[in-house]
Amino acid sequence: MKIQFAPLNVPLRRRLQTAAVLQWVFSFLGLAQFCLAAFVLLAVSDWWIAALLYAGWLWLDWDTPTSGGRRSHWLRRWSVWRYFRDYFPLELVKTVDLDPTQNYIFGFHPHGVLVAGAFGNFCTEATGFSRLFPGLRSHLLMLPFWFRVPFFRDYIMCGGLVSSSKSSLSHLLSRPEGGNVAVIAVGGAPEALDARPGALTLQVKNRKGFIKMALKHGAQLVPVFSFGENELFDQMENPTGSSLRRLQNRLQSILGIAMPLFHARGVFQYSFGLVPYRKPVHTVVGKPIPVTRSACPTSEDIDGLHSVYLQNLVDLFEQNKNLYGLEEHQHLAFI
Repeated sequence: MKIQFAPLNVPLRRRLQTAAVLQWVFSFLGLAQFCLAAFVLLAVSDWWIAALLYAGWLWLDWDTPTSGGRRSHWLRRWSVWRYFRDYFPLELVKTVDLDPTQNYIFGFHPHGVLVAGAFGNFCTEATGFSRLFPGLRSHLLMLPFWFRVPFFRDYIMCGGLVSSSKSSLSHLLSRPEGGNVAVIAVGGAPEALDARPGALTLQVKNRKGFIKMALKHGAQLVPVFSFGENELFDQMENPTGSSLRRLQNRLQSILGIAMPLFHARGVFQYSFGLVPYRKPVHTVVGKPIPVTRSACPTSEDIDGLHSVYLQNLVDLFEQNKNLYGLEEHQHLAFI
């Protein structure tokens, strides 16, 4: 394989963009392990009292990830996120105004490998979420497992990430004065295993839990499609039924997280590595779907609203695909 090296005269601005994305990739792939190791080393060192004090804090703070988290406007506005935005670049597109007295569920599609669009648009202010949607607070839902890791949990909560448990979502949607946005990557970990350039298949046909929660709380549903999300990484071929896919499914059932074998480019060369490609990502927020509150929604209620949601998602995709580089013959597929 011929390696294509990056030129030496790359502008400093682009170097800083790459560095910003590199730290984000590390945050996803290695920061949790690093934080856990740091806590263990602290506990067995002469500074064990600090680890003990943190453990006490962790016990007292255990329910925070399911109670709205602990956002930091300062961290969400770090300048590093602007470099992160400009690397791809990322764009958040508003189609209509949203009433800040309502609570919302944003259904984010597709999941992609590392949900770059969801993180950049809803966990930072780099693309201007608060400016575009004044009065709303975005919360990206993440697997509860990650909120058990010392130090790491505090860092990710600062960006607005919260647990994806049912009680956490219920807490967000129960705010009487409204203004909460729960962002859910509907396809979840299984969809990440199919994230590769050109993929337009969404795992959403049997994903109805968020529909039921919307009905229970009367929260409005908003389809969100992130054009370019699947273009950021290549992935080893893992068709359904292959040995690799069976292994990935098995690991997912045990660990609860997906293990896509992805690759893209490196820092000083463009031929291989874990740094995403420089591809634009346009995250389009659709129109809200009004939902009538029902304390005990029936299967018919859930199926009916689910069908409306899917149709709205298709409409959002079809109305915008030509603007963001897709051909007329390309359509979404649901499984």
